[in-house]
Amino acid sequence: MNMTLGKLGIDLLSPDFIANPYPYYDILRESSPILYDADWKLWFVSTYEDINTLLRDRRLGRDMEGAPKPDPQTPFGKLHHNSLMEKEPPDHTRLRGLVNKAFTPPRVEALRQRVTEIAHRLLDAVQPRGEMDLLADFAEPLPVMVIAELLGVPEDGRAFLRPWSHAIVAMYELSPTPEDEQKANQAVIEFSTYLQGLIDKRKFTPREDLISALVEVEEAGDRLSEAELIATCILMLNAGHEATVNAIANGMLAFFRHPEQFELLKRSPDLLKTAVEEILRYDTPLQLFRRWVREEMEYKGFRFETGLQLALLYAAGNRDPARFFDPHRFDITRQDNPHLGFGAGIHYCVGAPLARLEMQVAFQVLIERLPNLRLACETVEYRPNFVIRGLKALPVIC
Repeated sequence: MNMTLGKLGIDLLSPDFIANPYPYYDILRESSPILYDADWKLWFVSTYEDINTLLRDRRLGRDMEGAPKPDPQTPFGKLHHNSLMEKEPPDHTRLRGLVNKAFTPPRVEALRQRVTEIAHRLLDAVQPRGEMDLLADFAEPLPVMVIAELLGVPEDGRAFLRPWSHAIVAMYELSPTPEDEQKANQAVIEFSTYLQGLIDKRKFTPREDLISALVEVEEAGDRLSEAELIATCILMLNAGHEATVNAIANGMLAFFRHPEQFELLKRSPDLLKTAVEEILRYDTPLQLFRRWVREEMEYKGFRFETGLQLALLYAAGNRDPARFFDPHRFDITRQDNPHLGFGAGIHYCVGAPLARLEMQVAFQVLIERLPNLRLACETVEYRPNFVIRGLKALPVIC
């Protein structure tokens, strides 16, 4: 009998699953850690060892010859074609090398003071009210404002960034609708037009920002094409804040549900770094990432045929008891914590240092400014997404 997620009682799009996927991941890991679902046309992989191994296997990748792709004549298809995230070597190596020359650790670390100032400014606006939506008032605007400053997006253009990004990343869910595609194409048109204007200005009057650096960056006489430059800026925005927004909100919800851990962090702020890593493990914002089978391969007795896709369930791997002691326990002192939150291999998240910095600052400012912060509702709702897991709102009392 061919096993499927449905036969295991797992519906990836059901409200019950989206609200709490972790018991279902336990079922999947224990019964079918590597499972081909003919309905989804995906191989689902749910153990830490397998995910960590397969992420580094170069027979798998984000692109392959003959793979079905978005129509390159559409705005989203063009963006997809030029995105670093969708490339394999040698194109990936070339693009990542150019981006790394501009997106350097010193450039990121230099933002710490500015990130702190932005976090305080956001709380200044809401603290007098005594209540806020921690998602809309803090977790969302903080990383958006940071990546906007890093890129060099003026304040009058920042209100559009989050809606554009939301529309584009919806295409990376498992089953985007025609309406999702229409909204994504429109967002790409508007975002690309806006960025083109900024790029044209930076060519003549460069500034100390990432767009200027990407315009000027060169390696062995090679530069980013304009299409690659626009795609890279959009990727920086999307990848640079989507996961961080949800990690901050998911992390605060974990603290509300484990108040002893929140008290521990307030008493010992030196635990901020391990707390951030535990949040990324415990409630992973990016639940899965897909890889194409670029050449037929055998793995642990399974034959992966060329042209199929693997859905590597990061969040399931991060709760795997074979790798993490007491994996369902939220423990901000956890030391042995090589989670999969940022992936692994050549597609390891280029924005990981920035995400870590933003999360460290966010929680530090929250515990300093609002030590009595508490949840203002009994239940919370999640957005109806699976791949990028996030709340609709997080109402709190300050």
